[in-house]
Amino acid sequence: MAQKTKTAFVCTNCGYESVKWAGKCPNCNEWNTFEEQVIVPVKTSSAVKLSSESVLAQHLNEITVSGEHRFKTHIGELDRVLGGGVVKGSVVLLSGDPGIGKSTILLQICNALPELKILYVSGEESAVQIKLRASRLGIKNDNLLIMAETNTEIICEYIRSSKPDIVMIDSIQTMNISEIQTASGSLAQVRESTKMFLNVGKSLDIPVFIVGHVNKGGEIAGPKILEHIVDTVLYFEGEKTQSYRILRATKNRFGSTNEIGVFEMNETGLNEVENPSAMLLSGRIKNVSGGCITCVIEGSRPILSEVQGLVTSTGFGNPRRMSTGFDYNRLNLILAVLEKREGLYFSNLDTYVNIVGGLRLDEPAADLAVAMSLVSALRDIPLDDETIVFGEVGLSGEIRSVSRAQSRIIEAQRLGFKRCIVPKANLKGLQANLGIDIIGVKTLNQAISLIK
Repeated sequence: MAQKTKTAFVCTNCGYESVKWAGKCPNCNEWNTFEEQVIVPVKTSSAVKLSSESVLAQHLNEITVSGEHRFKTHIGELDRVLGGGVVKGSVVLLSGDPGIGKSTILLQICNALPELKILYVSGEESAVQIKLRASRLGIKNDNLLIMAETNTEIICEYIRSSKPDIVMIDSIQTMNISEIQTASGSLAQVRESTKMFLNVGKSLDIPVFIVGHVNKGGEIAGPKILEHIVDTVLYFEGEKTQSYRILRATKNRFGSTNEIGVFEMNETGLNEVENPSAMLLSGRIKNVSGGCITCVIEGSRPILSEVQGLVTSTGFGNPRRMSTGFDYNRLNLILAVLEKREGLYFSNLDTYVNIVGGLRLDEPAADLAVAMSLVSALRDIPLDDETIVFGEVGLSGEIRSVSRAQSRIIEAQRLGFKRCIVPKANLKGLQANLGIDIIGVKTLNQAISLIK
């Protein structure tokens, strides 16, 4: 009699396993996320007797690193996000919305490294389709190997035999292991396939790029363990209607997670934007109310961005609050401070905030610029076009200091700005003669009084 197949119910959001189906996951409290998965028995090898001569561990000072341990991709924005290049033996998960440029940047890496033997594995396109896309992008690499395969075991065996310098998997949701009797893209298939690529990459010291899909909520599809076991998680941000893309590292074992890379998508692929500040300020209309320029720090890079505010009378009972590129709850907090501390009432007005260029401002240093843009829109008085503003707004209406104020001011001066409104507490650490008029404000009232 054949043995009955064992199954378990796994939460697609957090990976929690249960013997029976439930409408709500008890671990992450999400609804309708349980999916039935087949339990594959693990084949265990016989116990190995350990002799006294077996070497299982090494002292840290005995471990040597020979040669260069990183590959430079020669794509400056990508190398910046990775922390200086691709670490040998690392596993990089590249994710983003469909059509954002994941496969494009992988082919451009292949073009930038013609001296390396690269294996590009595609489970979504045929070899002919990849050839057509590579021709459109102008990819020329005689050492590039194309493999249209979805069987993880066959791919890993080929990697062991050919030993390429870099492996690219596009995408992990199309890979499958024959022993696991579930469809491609299921939790078990994604988890086990990633582990196999991880083991092969680590054992042969080969960096592996893995493309991952996202779900309708914008998060990386598959089990959460997928993000835990890889070394680096890169995420492409940007709107499909806009040409600019932002590459951000949400996890990086070999570098900072604060750096971003800025690209522009055109017919020839993704082009680097070496000066994001100039790009984000291009096309700015001057002498219009509601516009304010601020400077945020992304990793080691100061970036200037335009904050747009719009205040209009509401046509409904409840006024609308809308924010694009800025935290919605932070917007409500700033509106509350303006009403309580400054007597500026937005209760019967629709309020909109937009960050130009698709950039998302998560740093509190953008608070003052948002407040100034809203007051400018409310009074219909334009701000000075050559003025930059940054500072954190407290609940008492005070303007608190921000980090790296001098770097922000130098960036503003380099792009031609003449005046900078900064927290008064930041004036102490600034060098003299920065070539720009610096005004320190202690309260929100002092900053608003400069709108004339």
